[in-house]
Amino acid sequence: MSEHSPSALKPRKTPSQSRSRVTVDAIFEATIQVLLKQGMAGLTTTSVAERAGVSVGTMYQYFPNKQALVYALNERFLTRLAEKVEDTCARMAGRRACEGAEALIDTYWSVKTERMELTHALYRSVAELDNDALVQDFAARVDRATEGMFRACPDLSTGDIDQINLSLTAVIYGTVRNAFERGLEQEKISALKSDLKAMCRAYLASVK
Repeated sequence: MSEHSPSALKPRKTPSQSRSRVTVDAIFEATIQVLLKQGMAGLTTTSVAERAGVSVGTMYQYFPNKQALVYALNERFLTRLAEKVEDTCARMAGRRACEGAEALIDTYWSVKTERMELTHALYRSVAELDNDALVQDFAARVDRATEGMFRACPDLSTGDIDQINLSLTAVIYGTVRNAFERGLEQEKISALKSDLKAMCRAYLASVK
């Protein structure tokens, strides 16, 4: 959890034992199911507790309210996404810039589409959350990884790496989000992903 997160959205405690982690995992999965079925407006701590098979008291041991619960769910998703981006950037360090950019597109798209219904639900849920700190922490973390990858590219020895990184990641992340917000069919998503790679290749060719 970001140290800058609003205090009302912070969990009461973090699970440390395996049994507690299993309980929290069940709560998160139940939250996803309720969000998908009833949306943020219909989500309550009681409905989540019933779906997870735990008492409301157990829920409150970890999360003081439904907003804190959904905030933690978003944080879990962003943490996993950041870890995948970091792994990809470490693996692609020293490769050509276009290879790194395409690997980043594949990774970002893969995580976002692994459970497409969850991604849709999380995009809708953040409208009611003060999640600026969470997003800023995520952005800083992945920027360090992607900028490091592009700095290590042998074909980007000159140029403003900060700007190149900003332009590429803004286009990649923005395109993926727009695809979800439009509710595109899989065929159009595949075509858009291919076009995105082509645009990134063209941009990198121009800055080199």
